[in-house]
Amino acid sequence: MIGLDRLGVFLTVVALLIAVPGPSVLFVVSRGISLGRRAAVSSAIGNEAGLLVQVVLVAFGLGSIVERSLLVFSVIKFAGAMYLVYLGVQAWRHRHRLGTTDEAGPEAAGLARILREGFVVGVSNPKGLLIFTAVLPQFVEPSGGSVTVQILLLGAICVLVALVSDASWGVLAGTARNWLSGSPRRLAWIGGASGVVMVGLGVRLALSDRH
Repeated sequence: MIGLDRLGVFLTVVALLIAVPGPSVLFVVSRGISLGRRAAVSSAIGNEAGLLVQVVLVAFGLGSIVERSLLVFSVIKFAGAMYLVYLGVQAWRHRHRLGTTDEAGPEAAGLARILREGFVVGVSNPKGLLIFTAVLPQFVEPSGGSVTVQILLLGAICVLVALVSDASWGVLAGTARNWLSGSPRRLAWIGGASGVVMVGLGVRLALSDRH
């Protein structure tokens, strides 16, 4: 299997890559600010579930199709971008509702919907695809056993690190929201701002290339 030295280098590289805010971090932070800590953590869980799907696809060879095909990569990228824009528009439209509800947990906004939205953002995240197709295979040892099993293991570790990172960002954002809960007008403003951030993120994602 994978040597401990190689695994240590892998963890360092992955931690550094994940530390750079991307679609997942900004999405979870926006949800934390608009819906609270529990919803942000639920969004992170859904997001990482989507990344796990990417890991499985890469492990069984489908990731190489995405890596080689600009069309497939672009379809996934634009689907994720449009979904982020949609969520941002919805957040802007419903920003005034934030001042009339407290953080009752994911149930207030619909746990299944929050998890589903996080999943769609995760499974269509091009940053995840690039990490799993370009970075992760470099740490596979052909002489260390099944390549598929190694990719699945490394991918699971990567997703776990991402979950801790995203959930931490979400908790911090949700805590900031709680500090402002006494001002409905300010909460509505912040909710609208989080919607603008998601729209901007979607536009940026649509205009970005695979590098």
